[in-house]
Parts: sequence; C-alpha cells; structure tokens
Amino acid sequence: MARILGYIAASLDGRIVSGDGSLEWLYKYDDMDLGEHDYRLFLKRIRTVVMGRGTYDFVSKEQSPWAYGDQRVIVVTSRPLDDPKGTLEVRSDVDALISELRALDDGDVWMLGGGRLQMAFMERGALDEIEIYLIPEIIGSGQPLFPLTGFRASPTLISATAINKGCVRLHYRI
Repeated sequence: MARILGYIAASLDGRIVSGDGSLEWLYKYDDMDLGEHDYRLFLKRIRTVVMGRGTYDFVSKEQSPWAYGDQRVIVVTSRPLDDPKGTLEVRSDVDALISELRALDDGDVWMLGGGRLQMAFMERGALDEIEIYLIPEIIGSGQPLFPLTGFRASPTLISATAINKGCVRLHYRI
C-alpha cells in the first residue's frame, strides 16, 4: 500500500504563496542545504505526484522543463486541461482517487503544492505524513498552509530539526 506524503514549505506566518501569487520569498532560499531532506532526494522515492489545479497551473507556467517525467502525475480538477505541459492524468473525485492511490504498490505518493488538496486528504484520513519546512520569512498575506475548514487533528511529531538559514523541518504523522 502506498504512503501518501506531504512535503511543503511555509512562511513563519503560515503562508505558502504570497498575496501576489509569488514564491519569490521562498526562492531566495534555493541554495539552502537540506542535507538528507533535500527535495531532489525526496523526489527520487516518489512514484506518483498528485496536485490540485491551482498548483498545476502555477507549475505549468514555469519556464523550467517539466520536473516530473519519472513519476506518474495526477491533477485533481473538474476543468479540462488545455495543452498539458507534461504527461499526466486527471481526476475529479477525491474519494475515488484516494482508493486508487491506496491500491498502488509501486512507491510513495506526494501531495504537491497547495493546502486545500492536502486538507481534503487529511479530512478523509488519507495523508499519512507531512514534512513542513518553516522558512524564516513573514510575508503578510497570501494562501495559508491549511485552509480553515473546521477539521481538527492532533498529528504526532516525528522530528523537528533546525536545518540551515534559520529554516526548521517539522515532520508529522497524521
């Protein structure tokens, strides 16, 4: 059975994207040494990447090449994707998708990007672990790490590690 994982950065004030839709606050930490927790090492153990439509639209507009050629990619959306940037599949039913992902036995699943889809999975008991990289920036506005839906949980802390440049890695089991 596949594990469904989160791996995400958030500002100190709990935002994942600034109010103007930018990640510039995060990009200035691109040279940060994450050691064994480096994104490239994380991605090597991922077989399936799942993202919502907003994340897909953001990633597909990037000038860089499609980064997920070695993974199965699923975009959760009810709207058609015109001229997809990479090879991907589309799903609109989150409950059916969770069942499909749980049946996989070829590697871990990464919930890429925004907190809305991660919250939908948490509300259904389908996000197993999450790594949150807390970045020492206060950006003042933007999209929250997790939208306020009324969902309550008490995740178990696996580890908390000071990394580099004031960043802290928080690893929880949900």
